[in-house]
Amino acid sequence: MTPHRVAVLAVDQVVGLDLGTPAQVFSTARDAADAHFYTVDTCTPGGRPVRSTAGFRVLPDHGLDLLERADTVIVPGVHGDATIRPDVIPAEVTGALRAAYDRGARIMSICTGAFVLAAAGLLDGRRATTHWAYADRFRRLYPLVDLDPEVLFVADDRVLTSAGVAAGIDLCLHVVRTDHGSEVANQAARRCVMPPWRDGGQAQYIERPVPQAPDTSTATAREWARQRLHEPVSLRDLAGQARMSVRTFTRRFRAETGLSPAQWLLHERTDHARLLLESTDLTVEQIARRSGFGTTAALRQQLHLRIGVAPSVYRRTFRRTPESGRSGPAAQRA
Repeated sequence: MTPHRVAVLAVDQVVGLDLGTPAQVFSTARDAADAHFYTVDTCTPGGRPVRSTAGFRVLPDHGLDLLERADTVIVPGVHGDATIRPDVIPAEVTGALRAAYDRGARIMSICTGAFVLAAAGLLDGRRATTHWAYADRFRRLYPLVDLDPEVLFVADDRVLTSAGVAAGIDLCLHVVRTDHGSEVANQAARRCVMPPWRDGGQAQYIERPVPQAPDTSTATAREWARQRLHEPVSLRDLAGQARMSVRTFTRRFRAETGLSPAQWLLHERTDHARLLLESTDLTVEQIARRSGFGTTAALRQQLHLRIGVAPSVYRRTFRRTPESGRSGPAAQRA
């Protein structure tokens, strides 16, 4: 098996954490024989050192010619003039990105790396995202891009973009899942000590005035619902627990969690079902009832939507054993 070739393109003022994310995630994606599915290399214009935002310089092993043979090209986040003036992004960079895309490579960005892709014209007419704090600036510079600043990542054909910093991990895990399935992605996530899938979007992190007083929060209603996942729970029930109207409750709930009440409840029930699959001998039918899905078909459908596997497969993969107290994949060496 020939590993999939990933090229990380760093430009001046690259974000340090973003730079290391692809190598960390993709290097943990391995087959049953512990062979790597990906190779990851870093390049810069001319192979020259570039400054990072973390107080160190990046000394790469490759120049832009690396993009000519890469299967996937990733642009990490960037600070400084690149997010203000598109003309400061070297023409050799934008040209190399367009050439890589034209020959069929997958193109990705982490955080403000979307500014570089947009400067190359690769996001025009596409849905994309970037860090929420840069959304207004991005829209002013690139009005032809359909920007969605509330999601963690966007996959638009062969062009993929992610939100700020940690969302780059979410995007890389999504790519592993797309390329090699949920089991490989879940193993990679556990080696990175990350959840295989993070619920909600970056809307829950956007700075906005959210009432914090106990009597204006939805936290009490959420805890009440967690204790009753096996029972029918309506929106009106939740609003009543918070002593709010349904309309006010729904608005504040989304502001606090980034999800609608229905989405949040579905995710809580799925997470509870996963816990029961990992830690009990209950049948799938019993787990479906205890987690509020009612039927095995409903549980199976939701678990497949969330992590791409059936309940029985999930149990075999992550069931804790008496001997080790750990799940199968998680117990493997990283």
